[in-house]
Amino acid sequence: MAKRLAAKQTATLDRVVATNRRARHDYDLIDLFECGIVLQGSEVKSLRTGRAQLNDAYARVSEGEVWMYGVHIPPWQYSTGFGGHDPDRRRKLLLHRGEIDELLGKTQQQPLTLIPVKLYFKEGKAKVELALARGRRLYDKRRVLAARDAEREAARMARHGAHWVES
Repeated sequence: MAKRLAAKQTATLDRVVATNRRARHDYDLIDLFECGIVLQGSEVKSLRTGRAQLNDAYARVSEGEVWMYGVHIPPWQYSTGFGGHDPDRRRKLLLHRGEIDELLGKTQQQPLTLIPVKLYFKEGKAKVELALARGRRLYDKRRVLAARDAEREAARMARHGAHWVES
Protein backbone atom coordinates (compact mmCIF):
# COMPACT_ATOMS: atom_id res chain seq x y z
CA MET A 1 0.00 0.00 0.00
CA ALA A 2 2.78 2.44 0.91
CA LYS A 3 4.70 1.59 -2.27
CA ARG A 4 1.65 2.26 -4.41
CA LEU A 5 1.04 5.60 -2.68
CA ALA A 6 4.70 6.62 -3.09
CA ALA A 7 4.62 5.67 -6.77
CA LYS A 8 1.47 7.75 -7.25
CA GLN A 9 3.04 10.79 -5.57
CA THR A 10 6.19 10.63 -7.71
CA ALA A 11 4.07 10.24 -10.86
CA THR A 12 2.25 13.53 -10.18
CA LEU A 13 5.48 15.54 -9.76
CA ASP A 14 6.85 17.50 -12.71
CA ARG A 15 9.70 15.66 -14.42
CA VAL A 16 12.10 18.10 -16.05
CA VAL A 17 13.49 16.92 -19.39
CA ALA A 18 15.61 19.93 -20.39
CA THR A 19 16.41 23.39 -19.07
CA ASN A 20 17.86 26.43 -20.77
CA ARG A 21 20.34 27.57 -18.10
CA ARG A 22 21.89 30.08 -20.47
CA ALA A 23 18.60 31.99 -20.71
CA ARG A 24 18.80 33.18 -17.08
CA HIS A 25 22.30 34.51 -17.77
CA ASP A 26 21.63 36.21 -21.10
CA TYR A 27 18.12 37.57 -20.45
CA ASP A 28 16.05 39.29 -17.77
CA LEU A 29 13.00 37.06 -17.47
CA ILE A 30 9.95 39.30 -17.12
CA ASP A 31 7.03 36.88 -17.22
CA LEU A 32 6.61 33.08 -17.41
CA PHE A 33 3.93 31.14 -19.27
CA GLU A 34 3.16 27.41 -19.18
CA CYS A 35 2.43 26.09 -22.67
CA GLY A 36 1.44 22.77 -24.10
CA ILE A 37 3.43 21.52 -27.07
CA VAL A 38 2.32 19.63 -30.18
CA LEU A 39 4.58 16.58 -30.66
CA GLN A 40 4.73 13.45 -32.77
CA GLY A 41 4.79 10.03 -31.12
CA SER A 42 8.50 9.39 -31.53
CA GLU A 43 9.27 12.85 -30.10
CA VAL A 44 7.35 12.03 -26.92
CA LYS A 45 9.25 8.75 -26.59
CA SER A 46 12.54 10.56 -27.07
CA LEU A 47 11.59 13.18 -24.46
CA ARG A 48 10.64 10.47 -21.97
CA THR A 49 14.20 9.15 -22.23
CA GLY A 50 15.36 12.68 -21.29
CA ARG A 51 16.90 13.73 -24.57
CA ALA A 52 16.32 17.32 -25.70
CA GLN A 53 18.30 20.54 -26.11
CA LEU A 54 16.97 24.07 -25.60
CA ASN A 55 20.27 25.91 -26.08
CA ASP A 56 19.45 28.12 -29.08
CA ALA A 57 15.67 27.89 -28.84
CA TYR A 58 13.26 30.79 -29.22
CA ALA A 59 9.57 31.26 -29.98
CA ARG A 60 7.59 33.60 -32.24
CA VAL A 61 3.97 34.56 -32.67
CA SER A 62 2.97 34.28 -36.31
CA GLU A 63 -0.51 34.20 -37.85
CA GLY A 64 -2.14 34.01 -34.42
CA GLU A 65 -0.15 30.96 -33.30
CA VAL A 66 2.99 30.54 -31.21
CA TRP A 67 5.78 28.50 -32.80
CA MET A 68 8.99 27.31 -31.14
CA TYR A 69 12.20 27.14 -33.20
CA GLY A 70 15.66 25.72 -32.52
CA VAL A 71 14.67 22.93 -30.12
CA HIS A 72 16.56 19.75 -30.87
CA ILE A 73 14.75 16.52 -29.99
CA PRO A 74 16.81 13.63 -31.37
CA PRO A 75 14.98 10.75 -33.04
CA TRP A 76 13.91 7.93 -30.78
CA GLN A 77 16.35 5.04 -31.16
CA TYR A 78 13.64 2.50 -32.09
CA SER A 79 11.75 4.64 -34.63
CA THR A 80 12.73 4.17 -38.25
CA GLY A 81 11.34 5.31 -41.57
CA PHE A 82 7.75 6.46 -41.27
CA GLY A 83 7.82 6.66 -37.45
CA GLY A 84 10.78 9.08 -37.37
CA HIS A 85 10.70 12.85 -37.17
CA ASP A 86 12.82 15.85 -38.12
CA PRO A 87 14.82 16.68 -34.96
CA ASP A 88 15.00 20.43 -35.61
CA ARG A 89 11.50 21.15 -36.97
CA ARG A 90 9.40 24.01 -35.62
CA ARG A 91 6.86 23.01 -32.99
CA LYS A 92 3.52 24.58 -32.21
CA LEU A 93 2.89 25.80 -28.65
CA LEU A 94 -0.57 25.69 -27.13
CA LEU A 95 -1.78 28.78 -25.28
CA HIS A 96 -5.11 30.49 -24.67
CA ARG A 97 -6.08 33.17 -27.18
CA GLY A 98 -5.77 35.93 -24.55
CA GLU A 99 -2.24 34.84 -23.69
CA ILE A 100 -1.24 34.76 -27.36
CA ASP A 101 -2.63 38.27 -27.88
CA GLU A 102 -0.78 39.49 -24.78
CA LEU A 103 2.51 38.01 -26.02
CA LEU A 104 2.00 39.46 -29.49
CA GLY A 105 1.29 42.92 -28.09
CA LYS A 106 4.27 42.95 -25.72
CA THR A 107 6.78 41.64 -28.27
CA GLN A 108 5.67 44.20 -30.86
CA GLN A 109 5.63 47.20 -28.50
CA GLN A 110 8.89 46.54 -26.64
CA PRO A 111 12.21 44.91 -27.52
CA LEU A 112 11.22 41.61 -25.90
CA THR A 113 11.65 38.03 -27.03
CA LEU A 114 10.13 34.66 -26.18
CA ILE A 115 12.58 32.10 -24.76
CA PRO A 116 11.73 28.52 -23.71
CA VAL A 117 13.27 28.05 -20.27
CA LYS A 118 12.19 24.54 -19.33
CA LEU A 119 10.74 21.45 -21.01
CA TYR A 120 8.99 19.03 -18.65
CA PHE A 121 6.19 16.52 -18.17
CA LYS A 122 3.22 17.48 -16.00
CA GLU A 123 0.59 14.82 -15.33
CA GLY A 124 1.84 12.85 -18.34
CA LYS A 125 1.71 15.76 -20.79
CA ALA A 126 4.71 17.58 -22.25
CA LYS A 127 4.84 21.25 -21.26
CA VAL A 128 7.15 24.18 -22.02
CA GLU A 129 7.84 27.06 -19.67
CA LEU A 130 8.05 30.07 -21.97
CA ALA A 131 9.59 33.31 -20.72
CA LEU A 132 8.95 36.81 -21.97
CA ALA A 133 12.48 38.19 -21.75
CA ARG A 134 14.62 41.25 -22.37
CA GLY A 135 18.19 40.73 -23.58
CA ARG A 136 21.02 41.77 -21.27
CA ARG A 137 24.01 43.78 -22.39
CA LEU A 138 27.52 42.77 -21.35
CA TYR A 139 27.71 45.41 -18.63
CA ASP A 140 24.33 44.22 -17.28
CA LYS A 141 25.67 40.68 -17.04
CA ARG A 142 28.73 41.92 -15.15
CA ARG A 143 26.54 43.93 -12.77
CA VAL A 144 24.35 40.88 -12.05
CA LEU A 145 27.43 38.72 -11.41
CA ALA A 146 28.91 41.34 -9.06
CA ALA A 147 25.63 41.59 -7.13
CA ARG A 148 25.43 37.80 -6.82
CA ASP A 149 29.03 37.63 -5.54
CA ALA A 150 28.32 40.37 -3.00
CA GLU A 151 25.24 38.48 -1.81
CA ARG A 152 27.26 35.29 -1.36
CA GLU A 153 29.95 37.19 0.50
CA ALA A 154 27.39 38.76 2.86
CA ALA A 155 25.78 35.38 3.51
CA ARG A 156 29.19 33.84 4.20
CA MET A 157 30.01 36.65 6.66
CA ALA A 158 26.66 36.25 8.40
CA ARG A 159 27.11 32.48 8.64
CA HIS A 160 30.66 32.53 9.96
CA GLY A 161 30.52 35.82 11.83
CA ALA A 162 33.70 37.54 12.99
CA HIS A 163 35.72 34.29 12.97
CA TRP A 164 35.93 34.21 9.21
CA VAL A 165 39.10 35.77 7.83
CA GLU A 166 39.39 36.73 4.20
CA SER A 167 42.34 35.09 2.46
